[in-house]
Amino acid sequence: MTARIAILGASGYTGAELVRLIASHRDMKIVALSADRKAGMAMFEVFPFLRHLDLPKLVKVDEIDFSHVDLCFCALPHATSQEVIARLPRDLKIVDLSADFRLRDPADYEKWYGAPHAAIELQAEAVYGLTEFYRDEIRAGRLVAGTGCNAAAGQYALRPLISAGVIDLDHIVLDLKAGVSGAGRSLKENLLHAELSGGTHSYSAGGKHRHLGEFDQEFSKIAGRPVHIQFTPHLLPMNRGILATVYVKGDAKLVHETLATAYAPEPFLQVLPFGALPSTRDIAGSNYCHIGVIGDRIPGRAVVIAVLDNLTKGSSGQAIQNANLMLGIEETAGLMLSPIFP
Repeated sequence: MTARIAILGASGYTGAELVRLIASHRDMKIVALSADRKAGMAMFEVFPFLRHLDLPKLVKVDEIDFSHVDLCFCALPHATSQEVIARLPRDLKIVDLSADFRLRDPADYEKWYGAPHAAIELQAEAVYGLTEFYRDEIRAGRLVAGTGCNAAAGQYALRPLISAGVIDLDHIVLDLKAGVSGAGRSLKENLLHAELSGGTHSYSAGGKHRHLGEFDQEFSKIAGRPVHIQFTPHLLPMNRGILATVYVKGDAKLVHETLATAYAPEPFLQVLPFGALPSTRDIAGSNYCHIGVIGDRIPGRAVVIAVLDNLTKGSSGQAIQNANLMLGIEETAGLMLSPIFP
């Protein structure tokens, strides 16, 4: 049977990416789209590149009849998402793309997001949605919390290394470059073309970035003790893509072997030959993550570089990968699109 899909927050970048991907999914059909401020409009009026698709009109969330929906993607802003999801039917399968359910501890949520969680009982139910590491929980889950795009890139580079004990856990530095679509579609002065084009800058430096909450939670869980990495993100004047450069202490060949072995069965995680380095241009518009490893000139140190598309593997593609598992569909369905080049 074809799964009936609703997308809440369809007028944002991740909402549009969900529509683009689901349009070629043989086992899903979009039956409802919401965007409160653009309710009543056709999707192609908001995103002309979707003009060729036969899609329902945008409506307010409260106008959707969820009794005719099998799974709902929630692509709403942080803090808004938890309030909306709390009002949805308790038997509805949900994949949330916001940050609202990523952190298991309510105190951690309040620490990183500056306000108490409004749906703590749902937070306790949510499954962390990094697909390759939580498959069984996601299959059985009702509410899945998609990871942050920066958090996904960093975790793909580091999780197997922490698990295998092949790097020094007290000396991990993550330097990350991200495309501007990761900041969302709302109007912001620092994202104007004249302000962004021709330059780059770091942001949320010095341990202030909210995705550090995810790194702390996940890496400490794997290691069985606190693990706190250094992390500085940078905003690049490009539309899509994340490039995460990770500096670690450990034997470079062993680091490469550990990652290659861990990800050999994974359809979307591809470890390049030792010494080959990935580029964001090679994964644009796809659900793939490419990972490269090279040795440093200082013995006993390695550089790991992971690239992914922040809107696809970092968000909407990952969300569909999770939804496939929740619905009993082949995990790769609708996601085997080749990257866009050039």
